[in-house]
Amino acid sequence: MESIAYRIKQARLARGLGQAELAAKVDVSTRTIQRWEKGEQVPDSNYLMRIAEATGVVAYWLLTGEGEKFAQEQKPSNVLSLPRNQYKKVPLISMPLLSSVPAGVPSQIFHPDYVERYITVDDVRDPSAFALEVKGNSMAPRIENGDIIVVSPKREVRNGDICVIRVVDEDTVKRVKVEDEFVHLIPLNPEYEPMIVRKKDIVFMWRVVKVIKNL
Repeated sequence: MESIAYRIKQARLARGLGQAELAAKVDVSTRTIQRWEKGEQVPDSNYLMRIAEATGVVAYWLLTGEGEKFAQEQKPSNVLSLPRNQYKKVPLISMPLLSSVPAGVPSQIFHPDYVERYITVDDVRDPSAFALEVKGNSMAPRIENGDIIVVSPKREVRNGDICVIRVVDEDTVKRVKVEDEFVHLIPLNPEYEPMIVRKKDIVFMWRVVKVIKNL
């Protein structure tokens, strides 16, 4: 199985960087890069984010080896579907747009019993699905401030999914990775730090199935 050390080296080579060049971009010594690539040391989350930014790879892939290695260029569209499903004709449905959810520092501002207005979407088969407006940019560029996400409480959550998570009394939207008794909450924006929470502290973890861009 590929290690973080191997992925760091592959990311550097894919970008055409020497060890000294990557070291300068990440602000460490060349010897530190050599230790990381040999597996003698493991960079912390801050340096993993810097490596991802410097080499153009996806931070989640660098950390886990899962998902896409490089961020795919997004085509202009008002509605972006996260899963790569084959297009099918489906009827439009109306669903409630609830209060906001933060894509940044977790905050208790999402209230599922309050409907602000209704929006029309397609290809959502969960009658309990609803929409939320995102505040903050920790999930940029995939999900940006002002975008609307569609959440499906009935869809199964898998590692790598983007979800709305309530931890104790705080809400946030992040990519998730479940490991034993812990859940990693991973932002897509390298300016934000990943978080680790205990499973027992999670009230719910609901999958995001669509993004409606704020164009």
